[in-house]
Amino acid sequence: MDDIYQKLARHLDNLPTGFPATESGVELRILKRLFTPREAEIALGLTMLPEPPEAIALRLGRDGAELAPLLEEMSRKGLIYRRARKGLNQYMAAQFVIGIWEYHVNDLDEELIRDVNEYLPHLMHKSWIKNETKQLRVIPVAQSLDAAIEVMPYEQAEAIINKQSRILVAPCICRKEHAMVGKGCGKLEEACLVFGSGAYYYEQNGLGRVIEKEEALDILKKGLDQGLVLQPGNSKKPANICLCCGCCCQVLKNLNTLEKPAEVAVSNYYAVVAEEECTACGVCAERCQMDAISMDDVAVVDRDRCIGCGLCVPTCDYEAMSLVPKDAGERYEPPANTMETYINIARERGLI
Repeated sequence: MDDIYQKLARHLDNLPTGFPATESGVELRILKRLFTPREAEIALGLTMLPEPPEAIALRLGRDGAELAPLLEEMSRKGLIYRRARKGLNQYMAAQFVIGIWEYHVNDLDEELIRDVNEYLPHLMHKSWIKNETKQLRVIPVAQSLDAAIEVMPYEQAEAIINKQSRILVAPCICRKEHAMVGKGCGKLEEACLVFGSGAYYYEQNGLGRVIEKEEALDILKKGLDQGLVLQPGNSKKPANICLCCGCCCQVLKNLNTLEKPAEVAVSNYYAVVAEEECTACGVCAERCQMDAISMDDVAVVDRDRCIGCGLCVPTCDYEAMSLVPKDAGERYEPPANTMETYINIARERGLI
């Protein structure tokens, strides 16, 4: 039985964002909690391309009519991804993050939380941090940018939201799981915005609720008030925007352990201080999720740690903080879409 989970772990590790092995084997414990042996065997037959049950059944040497309801059940359990095309469901592999883990936001338990929190730092450092192309990027809050700065639409959360035809809000799994084990921060829980086909998947699986653009924009405002960092999917047409806190978000928590988070985070801005206006009140330092601001006679920004989220700017009563664009040679242009993002990650990992 262990062998099927080892095979599944290797299969997930061969997907773009990876599922690297550990010495402790905690990744196998996670899979055993989520997949039955039969489900693990079926998952081995799925790729990152959506396919009808008949195509998957052919690969697995099984009957398509028998396999179809099993695939549907697995997709409802958040083990694989489902999308509809011309009224017929197609199925594809789900990556562990972002994917299987997030799809279990409604059925967490303390044992799973414990194992995943043991595993995620390993995943982040062995895979996510090493990849040049990331799954998420950081965009500034609109209130932090001077009107004279030219900002691309894909760097404006409001513009991203206004382009969507379907928006769903889901609970933030990071803050929810921390709260379940007594480590919650009390910040906004309904804070993950999902778009397009992902919104349909989340809605059909009961993982969130569909909202109008006005409520999505209000969620952005609440996130700003609570000091949450905007992290959309790393493409010009992102499938999501996460509103993240440095105390619970696995991405920000692990970035914070690095000496130079700015070298790893995908962002096109950094904060600067107008020393003549600064009173060293310390509000900006309290808001910073990366400990990038220290207090001397004035606020001092460590560019090696600043990820350009802009949270320090709108709450500065003395207009001493501002965001400026990075030089042209440092600026980042995200992939066109999510598929290109994952192709880039797979290529960097030598999978294609």
